[in-house]
Amino acid sequence: MNSNGLALLKRWEGLRLSAYQDSGGIWTIGYGHTSNAGPPAVTKGLTITWEKAEEILANDLKKFEDSVRFLVKVPINSNQFDALVSLCYNIGAGAFSRSTVLKRLNEKDYNGAANAFLMWTKITRNDGTKITLQGLVNRRLDERKLFLSKVSYVIGAEKEVVPEKKSFFDSIIAFFLKLFGRSK
Repeated sequence: MNSNGLALLKRWEGLRLSAYQDSGGIWTIGYGHTSNAGPPAVTKGLTITWEKAEEILANDLKKFEDSVRFLVKVPINSNQFDALVSLCYNIGAGAFSRSTVLKRLNEKDYNGAANAFLMWTKITRNDGTKITLQGLVNRRLDERKLFLSKVSYVIGAEKEVVPEKKSFFDSIIAFFLKLFGRSK
């Protein structure tokens, strides 16, 4: 993930150094780490340091980044990758592999994929009821915004760098700045 994607994920996951039960009743620690993601197993009373939380996050991210790389079959830019990893990290690789986000994306329906992020705003409580969480609505809106933002680095394309197109107006400004000895 790039720094923008990592900052988004950390902001939405938050950092807790003592184990707690999330909105769905799942024991969680660090930056949203659960036992389902792998070691360490999260149990009541578990505490970790900030350094351990960063280490766990790095290990967890590698798994979810690898899942996104394996499952996505079309070229995506680094912001799209980061948004997909954030979603996958939050809902799990299994759910991501069956998601409409991935299906639409692999059909090259990038806007449809972006809109499908908004389908992932509910949690299932221990009693089986599903509820919409405003925090998930807000997170999905942020992930969707990141997914739709343009960058020049493309993953899975023949060329890694796609030049940014400048508007005619930007070109004129650059010309005059260069003419008068200033660069843009």
